[in-house]
Amino acid sequence: MGLQKLARELEETARQTAEMVDGITASLLTLGDTSIDPNTARSTAIRQIVVALQMQDRIEQRCRNMADAARLMAELHDQIDEGTTKDIWSGLTLDELREDSLSGIAARTNSGEIEFF
Repeated sequence: MGLQKLARELEETARQTAEMVDGITASLLTLGDTSIDPNTARSTAIRQIVVALQMQDRIEQRCRNMADAARLMAELHDQIDEGTTKDIWSGLTLDELREDSLSGIAARTNSGEIEFF
């Protein structure tokens, strides 16, 4: 049951992340809309970006809480062996999740380039 709740919480976090990106996308569209007065467009876009970025705090808190919950579940329920766990992670698509050496590497590197994916 705990892992099912974790899965639902991860799905909700993905939804919130998409909503945050939608807000930033809306601000970019506002800035690019030539039918809007430039000053009005900038003011509107700034408000949209601030609201979208405020969502990041909530998303980060959710992720930290889910990580804590997952650690506690792992401590309390050692029924899955390490091999099974590695098999589960290795079956994932994203290299950042599948390969331990890449996990969180974006936070530790500064290439100076913005990467959109």
